[in-house]
Amino acid sequence: MNGRISGLYAITPDQADTQKLVQQVRLALEGGTRCIQYRNKSDDGALRLQQAMALMQLCREFSVPLIINDNLDLALEIRADGVHLGDQDCPISHAKSKLGAGKIIGVSCYANLQRALHATAEGANYVAFGSFFVSAVKPDAVRAPLSLLHEAKLRLSVPVVAVGGIDLQNAESLIGAGADAVAVISALFNAQDTRETAKTFTALFAGHHDSIA
Repeated sequence: MNGRISGLYAITPDQADTQKLVQQVRLALEGGTRCIQYRNKSDDGALRLQQAMALMQLCREFSVPLIINDNLDLALEIRADGVHLGDQDCPISHAKSKLGAGKIIGVSCYANLQRALHATAEGANYVAFGSFFVSAVKPDAVRAPLSLLHEAKLRLSVPVVAVGGIDLQNAESLIGAGADAVAVISALFNAQDTRETAKTFTALFAGHHDSIA
């Protein structure tokens, strides 16, 4: 499995129906999604465990990494491929020591390049910047400028993920500015056809790479 983050990075919606969630994620994977992040903010630990285990099995089928959002214990319990940390989560060094070698640690850096530089120095495998556009999931999030992607690509050696309000109309501007991956929730999982939407997102990366080859 390629542990380097690139392409369409799908973040799961809050979905209490595990069977429906798995069906949605399968469609996204069939459309070319390159990474799944399991994000569930409910207080139901049993549900999170059930869903994470089901998604782990699905991601193995597609040889795609499963990253757990904000929950190191859950990542350890299901032996996920990695964890994504926000500013209120455990230190990177702690996550690395617990997860062990070969696991992926991503860090939310919002609109803060210095946070990203510090995170990579601590061993982060990728960094995420945003929100670049108005997000239905986090409507009050600080907005990040496109120029941040340009600067980040000049100063960082790890993949750069763009997040926040990304859809098929604005994703190409982020890819053109240097984003190695775009993280999407609503535009993918609320789409009428998740598989075809994933294919279209994936084609944006292929088209961009062809244009600069």
